[in-house]
Amino acid sequence: MRRFDAVISDIDGCIGPESAEAMDVHALAKLAEYNRHAVQDGDRPIVTVCSGRPQPYAECLCRVIGNTQVPSIAENGVWLYDPRINRYLRDPAILPEHLQAVAEATRFIELELVPKGVMIQPGKTASISIWHPHTPTLKALMPGLRATFAQHKWPFRVSDTVAWINCDLAHVSKATGIARLAQMMGYTKDRLAGIGDMPSDLAIRDHVAHFGCPANADPQILAAAHDRSPHAEIEGVLDLLARWVN
Repeated sequence: MRRFDAVISDIDGCIGPESAEAMDVHALAKLAEYNRHAVQDGDRPIVTVCSGRPQPYAECLCRVIGNTQVPSIAENGVWLYDPRINRYLRDPAILPEHLQAVAEATRFIELELVPKGVMIQPGKTASISIWHPHTPTLKALMPGLRATFAQHKWPFRVSDTVAWINCDLAHVSKATGIARLAQMMGYTKDRLAGIGDMPSDLAIRDHVAHFGCPANADPQILAAAHDRSPHAEIEGVLDLLARWVN
């Protein structure tokens, strides 16, 4: 009997690098082999992803690592992709008025911030992520964004990662995505493990029984983790998974 049914892992800083460097294809192959045994032998939890990345990115990575059984969570909870039925499931709590707010806020950023060097990440449908080549300049935009969103009553949560600002609908998150996944699959918290590296991944930690992190994790995550690998990024993920077999 396996200890957990699934491992829910962040992507950037865990399965893949935080930077724009190439992914470690050899390590990804090891992760795919791990998932193959999870499906065939049932002796270990299947690894899926929970990420702020756009849905196509998360789906592609799940295909690479051989996850054909457990939905992936993308765009910080906006989307579940169920590989068993090849179906894309947007959170039903996202209503037309929320999508209108996303469109209006995107237009504001295009008019006011893009001319100043800000870039909007392509591929997102119910959230906005922005980047600037000078990270301190980007981070300095956060108070103004929050004030503008409040003024227009656009219901966003503004947070940052290593090099991005994420503007997510306030009622949608990694936590709501995990709750939907668990309900869909019949999972209970005591049968789930998680992996993350940034404060936003506390949403994973709070909804699983056991949480681990790679060596490159933020100090807040290192303090909150049950398990810490001495290895960084995907090598840390593989190290944690080896501990959790059976």
